Amino acid sequence: MPEVKMTVNGKPASGQIEGRTLLVEFLRETLGLTGTHVGCDTSQCGACVVHVDGKAVKSCTMFAAEAEGAEIKTIEGMAEPDGTLHPIQQAFQDHHGLQCGFCTPGMVMSAAALLAENPTPSEFEVRDYLEGNLCRCTGYHNIVKAILAASGQDVSRIAAE
Repeated sequence: MPEVKMTVNGKPASGQIEGRTLLVEFLRETLGLTGTHVGCDTSQCGACVVHVDGKAVKSCTMFAAEAEGAEIKTIEGMAEPDGTLHPIQQAFQDHHGLQCGFCTPGMVMSAAALLAENPTPSEFEVRDYLEGNLCRCTGYHNIVKAILAASGQDVSRIAAE
C-alpha cells in the first residue's frame, strides 16, 4: 500500500492508504482526528468540511492521495494549544449556534473559510455560503448570528426567529 504524507494542523502526518481511501477516512481512522464527521457520504451535508491548502473542502469527496503534500486544517486545529477557542468557536458558543453538535465542525470550518474570503459578510452572504452545510437542530438562525458576531458585526439588529 502506498504512503501519503501531509501536514495536519501544523504537524507532519503520514500513513499507509489504499487508493480508494477518502481524506475523511484517513483523518478519522488513521490519524484519530474524529472531529471531522461523516454525515451523508454523498457530499450533501458538509459535516466533513476541512481546509486543504486554505480552501474549504468536503473531505468525503477527496481521496487521501490527492492531499499528498497538502496543508490540512481540521476542527481540532482551530483552538489554541492551551484550549482557548477560536473566535468562531467562541461565537458559536456565545450565540447558541449549536445544539446536538454533529454539524458544528463542518459549520465552523465553512465559517472560517467564508470569513477568510469575506471578513464582513452580510446575513444573506452567510446563508448563501452555508448552502452546502445541513443542520437538523438549529434552524440556522443562531449559526448565522454566530458567524456575523465572529466577523465583528453587531448582531443585535438580527430579529429573533
